[in-house]
Amino acid sequence: MAGVCHVRRRRGSGKGGPMGSEVLVPAAGMGLLAELIAERLPVRRLWLEEDPEAWLAEHGAEVRAVASTGPKAAIDEAWMRRLPNLEIVASYGVGYDHIDARSAGERGIIVTHTPGVLDDEVADVAMALTIMTVRRLPQAERYLRDGHWVNAPFPLTASLRGRTMGILGLGRIGKAIARRAEAFGVEIVYSGRRRQADVPYRYFSSPTEMAAACDILMVAAPGGPETRRIVDAGVLRALGPDGVLVNIARGSLVDEPALIEALRDGVILAAGLDVFEHEPAVPAGFLALDNVVLLPHVGSASHKTRSAMAQCVLDNLVAWSEGRSPLTPTPETPWRGAWRSGR
Repeated sequence: MAGVCHVRRRRGSGKGGPMGSEVLVPAAGMGLLAELIAERLPVRRLWLEEDPEAWLAEHGAEVRAVASTGPKAAIDEAWMRRLPNLEIVASYGVGYDHIDARSAGERGIIVTHTPGVLDDEVADVAMALTIMTVRRLPQAERYLRDGHWVNAPFPLTASLRGRTMGILGLGRIGKAIARRAEAFGVEIVYSGRRRQADVPYRYFSSPTEMAAACDILMVAAPGGPETRRIVDAGVLRALGPDGVLVNIARGSLVDEPALIEALRDGVILAAGLDVFEHEPAVPAGFLALDNVVLLPHVGSASHKTRSAMAQCVLDNLVAWSEGRSPLTPTPETPWRGAWRSGR
């Protein structure tokens, strides 16, 4: 089982590690990440090279470690073939659907991610977004700012009382959301790949069946081909006209055109979205609707949590450089006790 990174700040010279341990960062992301890694290991910022493609063609065989900053730089099988001696991809984030982890595992490459350190932050935003959406709080603030309150009270809204939340994907983050929702008096049910023996909530094998049994559908499952557009028009119809969809996972899990149509036609009551399929582009259909709350993917976006995520990436890379087990490998790339290089 993958561990959880401990938040600790290490200082160093920016040197060290085995020969060839320069860490390649393919794309500009959070500046803190590259700077933090540079305190312990040499860093190559690929996007700053005059010709990144030419650099990869000439130096790809020298690369043994990559720090991935997110979906803007997809790491698929073809890209990994250009780095024949690659040993580790340390990804910044709990989701890693931008990396072909299955192919990496087949090639003996470890992929790590950052579980645990962002669960509470994302769960806080998930619950806040739920309340914002059900009680129409952003709309109420706009109503006040636009000067309408002096003429009439803001219209009454739906309530959180008596609702059931169906969580699609009851992993670490899903469980953290469940604890918060229960504190608000919300009943919990869940759906996922399998029933979990150690949870007290009712299980549904089908997202459609769960949607019919709840009126808040919380999307917290991993992204990837298996879950692409798993929340489709049928699931939305099952959720019903009093239903609320909240997505804090990946935009790819929701059929966005179907959701826009469902919001426009009253198939469901409202939606709260922190993620979109083609970020940072947000479909114009959402922007035209008043029954959807939109956030710019801020689930884990606090100084404290992003620093902890960066530290987790560094901890995995330092473990690799010292020949130790990575702390948080993905299930597709388990630690097998020795790196391909024989260290």
